[in-house]
Amino acid sequence: MLSFGMFLLAQGQASHGAVHYGNNPAAGHYLPTRGIRLYYEQYGSGAPLLFIHGNGGDIGSFSNNIPHFAKYYRVIAVDSRAHGHSTDPSDSLSFEMMADDFNALLDSLHLDSCYVIGWSDGGINGLLLAIRHPDKVKKLAITGANLWPDTTALTPYCYNGIKEGSAALRRQPQTPSIKNQLKISDLDLYQPNMTLDQLHTIQCPTLVIGGDHELIPVRHTVLIAENIPKSYLWIIPNSGHSTPIAKKDLFNTQIRTFFQKPYRKIEGSDTGN
Repeated sequence: MLSFGMFLLAQGQASHGAVHYGNNPAAGHYLPTRGIRLYYEQYGSGAPLLFIHGNGGDIGSFSNNIPHFAKYYRVIAVDSRAHGHSTDPSDSLSFEMMADDFNALLDSLHLDSCYVIGWSDGGINGLLLAIRHPDKVKKLAITGANLWPDTTALTPYCYNGIKEGSAALRRQPQTPSIKNQLKISDLDLYQPNMTLDQLHTIQCPTLVIGGDHELIPVRHTVLIAENIPKSYLWIIPNSGHSTPIAKKDLFNTQIRTFFQKPYRKIEGSDTGN
């Protein structure tokens, strides 16, 4: 069985026309920060928008989305620590480390805030960025995120696949490549470890997205939305985990609408509308 990370890697490798997102020297940059060289690419102009990919993926995971948003925003797409071109020789890896990397990137670009789109592990990172660096996130859209690593937050298929994937990697000769794959596989096996109280501190409007046949159970996605003060919930019908790919047109237009319109608190008589 494919590990969670390898599943996402297989889903996300694509190019859009002549542009190879994630391998585009014309748009690529490195930021030396926090013990690594963080790789990112920039496209378009306007208000800044940060894209954060999932486990085992890279910037290319958003090949179906960057072209759309680059028409309206200054897109900043980043390879997370230990992924893509952002190589990381250390033994440790955590979502908190990644969120702080993204904060350092925004600081280096002299950006006091931005919009954020996160998929899967990128959604986890988006939540933690909003928790740990609340001023940095103007609005947040996340799809396929979870708060903790067990079968209440991941389907048994997904959770057992991660366990089996990590076990298989441990049986292989521990080359630098295998060690890195194991590090990112174990990231999802043992993390994240967020609490509902942490979600209560998120200040930005947040669109919480999930497929109705997700690797993340719908009830867990609902739980996330229920505990973020300014949240909308969007469960996409006939959809699995790969919403930015399989539902790309709907995904792009709905998130852009969310970014454009002011957050509306829906209560009282508004619940009938």
